[in-house]
Amino acid sequence: MSHGVVALAFGDDTAKRAGRLSLNPLRHVDPFGTVLLPALLAISGAPVFGFAKPVPVNVGRLRNPRQQAVLVSLAGPATNIVLAVLAAFGLRAFFGVVRVPGFGLVGHRGAGTQLLLAFGIVNVVLASFNLIPVPPLDGSAVVERLLPASLWPRYLRLRQYSMGLLLLVVVLLRGRGLDLVFRPALDLWQRLL
Repeated sequence: MSHGVVALAFGDDTAKRAGRLSLNPLRHVDPFGTVLLPALLAISGAPVFGFAKPVPVNVGRLRNPRQQAVLVSLAGPATNIVLAVLAAFGLRAFFGVVRVPGFGLVGHRGAGTQLLLAFGIVNVVLASFNLIPVPPLDGSAVVERLLPASLWPRYLRLRQYSMGLLLLVVVLLRGRGLDLVFRPALDLWQRLL
């Protein structure tokens, strides 16, 4: 939803007109990406991966497309980072968590602690994963911005075929490979705790 909110601030009301500026998760469910694919991957023992319907953004409707498209893309990971920081502060303020070595809690161990811990970890993983510079992930917007302006329209057309590349990256980097992406972010969050 944050992508649509930022796009709206920059002049594109596509997400608003599509009814996607909503906190209702059902508006964002993709039958294949949110339900079927994760279920098939879990049953097969592969790394579980899923996605929601992309928030529709018409980059051409932004007032300054080349600059603002990056900010629209980075709105999602930025939101995840803010939520992870709020979870860390909540753990410290309300539950007295002082350290989480390997995420074994030191301090209060109730359901609220476990919920905030899981919420923080999920948001850290989502932010770090979405910052990988592979289309259609949000980190690819930085690559797009660094491309010469003459190559940008062609690159945007290629993005529609990039889900296969992303699935390949997830399968090939499963386990230790993706840990290289997640571990530094989780370590940083753990230090914040």
